[in-house]
Amino acid sequence: MNDKNFLEELKQKRDEYGVTQIQIATACGITREYYNRIENGKLPLTDELKERLTSELERLNPQEPLFILIDYFRVRFPTTDALSVIKNVLKLNPKHMLREDYGKYGYESQYYIGDIFVMCSANEQLGVLLELKGRGCRQMEAYLLAQERSWYDFMMDCMTADGKMKRLDLAINDRAGILDIPRLKAKYKAGECISLFRNQKGYDGTEKCGSDVPKNTGETLYLGSTSSELYMCAYQKNYEQAVKKGIELEECEIKNRFEIRMKNERAYYVVVDLLTYYDAEHTAFSIINHYVRFLKRDDTLPKRSWELDEDWEWFIGKNREKIRLTTQPEPYTLERALNWVQRQVAPTIKMLQELDKQNNTTILKDMINNTELKKKHKHLLELEKSNIEDRIYTDISQEDDGIF
Repeated sequence: MNDKNFLEELKQKRDEYGVTQIQIATACGITREYYNRIENGKLPLTDELKERLTSELERLNPQEPLFILIDYFRVRFPTTDALSVIKNVLKLNPKHMLREDYGKYGYESQYYIGDIFVMCSANEQLGVLLELKGRGCRQMEAYLLAQERSWYDFMMDCMTADGKMKRLDLAINDRAGILDIPRLKAKYKAGECISLFRNQKGYDGTEKCGSDVPKNTGETLYLGSTSSELYMCAYQKNYEQAVKKGIELEECEIKNRFEIRMKNERAYYVVVDLLTYYDAEHTAFSIINHYVRFLKRDDTLPKRSWELDEDWEWFIGKNREKIRLTTQPEPYTLERALNWVQRQVAPTIKMLQELDKQNNTTILKDMINNTELKKKHKHLLELEKSNIEDRIYTDISQEDDGIF
């Protein structure tokens, strides 16, 4: 991007965000007059200055440059009655869930709708396990919205049902690029960090994913052992999404992500804290500040007297707006399957069409005619006939449809 285009985009975005020249000049540590000369193209632009202007403008983004999500939720209930958990905790209608005679983690069977999984066993020690990974959390949020419940309400219902927390991930998404992951890795390796964690590991794309995946899948910094009950992970979310979704980096909303991953007792105490304060920012940053701080090197002073790194200081709360627990509900529909077909399958189908025309054959038609839909495909077709309100369980008795 040349300087003219950069300045046009900078001004357009500043106007879109409702940010004044004084605001961005103050954020950059310069006068309004100096900034005005930059924006009018009267001063030369360096790559460093461009990066600074872009970063500070994104910090002033009214659409919350940072926000918190629950990105993994796993809880075990001391019961063998899976349908009771589905009805009274998830508050979903069981007839819209598909049952399979197998499950993970030693469970005998499972019910699921989209990426919401309820695993069950006749073994009372195993009980019923609810697992929501990233997509499952987003889909659950769509149901919570329709039920007029919040995550806090849902967690309280889990605790009321004697649920035992097995895992909870809090994810802090960074739209503004404040968390420069390669820079954080370099600072950690240079000793410009105070941490209670004994272990840290950094990965680039090739180390993490192998040679069969495009190399540039971003960089990752793990703080703490992945086998412990609490560790943290910072990574370049935009690179991950670009590879996973097959889109350009610039189209990715989230640039970086900082995750706190907790298991068992640690996860339980975090849920208690969330239900005590109803303040996800307080909970998340209390944990972060306890375990890790990135510093600004000053060899004239002992390390304990070094100041906090400016970007890290902003990330943990100085001079920024309060951040909150956010939901990004994504109802489970055929859309994901259609997107996958468009990206992965459609080119092959098009090739087979051309091959049939070329050779006067019916290969594609024969393949479709000889294919049988699996249970999960029929289930998805049935779901498309319902809406999200139909899938919510109420206490009104409903006629047994024979599924169970």
